[in-house]
Amino acid sequence: MEIRKHEHAFLVLSQNGQTLLVDPGLYSEVLPELKEVVGVVYTHLHDDHSFLPHARQIADLFPNAQLFGTAEVRAKFEGLAVTAVHHGDHHEVGNFQLDFFGDLHQEIHRSIPLVQNVGVLVNSTLYYPGDSYTVCDYPVEVLACPSSAPWLKVGDLIDFLEIQKPKRAFPTHNALLSEAGHALQNNRIREFVEKHGGEFEYLTPGQSTKA
Repeated sequence: MEIRKHEHAFLVLSQNGQTLLVDPGLYSEVLPELKEVVGVVYTHLHDDHSFLPHARQIADLFPNAQLFGTAEVRAKFEGLAVTAVHHGDHHEVGNFQLDFFGDLHQEIHRSIPLVQNVGVLVNSTLYYPGDSYTVCDYPVEVLACPSSAPWLKVGDLIDFLEIQKPKRAFPTHNALLSEAGHALQNNRIREFVEKHGGEFEYLTPGQSTKA
């Protein structure tokens, strides 16, 4: 499976000629050239993960693609067919097996209501927790690790990595970082991935890796 990172949290996964999209959000101003999209996963309703204009464009281009998201995403995307997913759900779409974990977005502040959030494990290989530190119940070959957010506390991120212990990891959710910010956060992630024998890889938008 090829994993191509785009701006912020947007991932394009390719396997045997089919494509799965994860969180095509507003920080990708223009969608990349896409082929044979069979499914789209939206971890939660925030625009940096589930941008309605992109969703409509994808649905127009690939009317048979299945959309998966929280019940709040389904309500936001009124008029589009979205399958609501919850912790413990398993779905298969084309060449992709999807397992979902978690229930809520990480807290930003106690004054800000929590929204629904699901992490997704793709083909028992790639895990992306969305905007949360939800731990996957299974060993993780490749972790797409959020590295910057209003809700991100480095201590919590470290605790997450200490529990998850991925074999490989690359940072995501990082559109707002400066060059210095990338270096700082990447080094934190690298330290605690390598501590447990894992490998760290830094992907810039448009770069890809294999899983």
